[in-house]
Amino acid sequence: MPGRFIVFEGGEGVGKSTQVQLLAQRLQDTGRSVVVTREPGGSPRAELIRELVLGDAFAGVDPRAELLLFAAARADHVAEVIQPALAADAVVVCDRFVESTVAYQGVGRGLRAADIRSLSAWASQDIHPDLTIVLDLPVAEGLARAQEPNRLESEDLAFHESVRESFLSLADRPDVVVLPADQPQSVLADHVWAEVSRVLS
Repeated sequence: MPGRFIVFEGGEGVGKSTQVQLLAQRLQDTGRSVVVTREPGGSPRAELIRELVLGDAFAGVDPRAELLLFAAARADHVAEVIQPALAADAVVVCDRFVESTVAYQGVGRGLRAADIRSLSAWASQDIHPDLTIVLDLPVAEGLARAQEPNRLESEDLAFHESVRESFLSLADRPDVVVLPADQPQSVLADHVWAEVSRVLS
């Protein structure tokens, strides 16, 4: 598709939402059409699933059921938001995508990464990010930043350590860059912009 798909990943409290907004503004300033979105959610139906799956009522849900809900949200999100935006030559900037599912439901919940990737590829119609930016912080520091934690954010320290390791394991992939998130916001935003500019060019 003619557009570009940029995804931010990382554990809790790393500042993804801030960097998403800073990048979107910078892209708009250059005249690019930008769509900012998130997962789970991003489309009206997917946002309804988000409310369910991250709510306390789903505490103790079977990991497979949890995964299928995330996949259902992704399928609607891609069909309703991401695909049309990319087809219209927009830059889609998304807060979380497949790698969060691999980290949280795979490593964190003990499901097989291969199964998650296969299901996610089917749900997303094989759409892949042009660039995945992983923002990294020590787990304790990130959790200390988190406000009003949801069901997944409230998991124990060992869960979040395994999630962080999953994200860090992506560092060798050519379509992934890992950036330390303990820098001033403006400095980190400049590093993000340098990586995104490379993809856009």
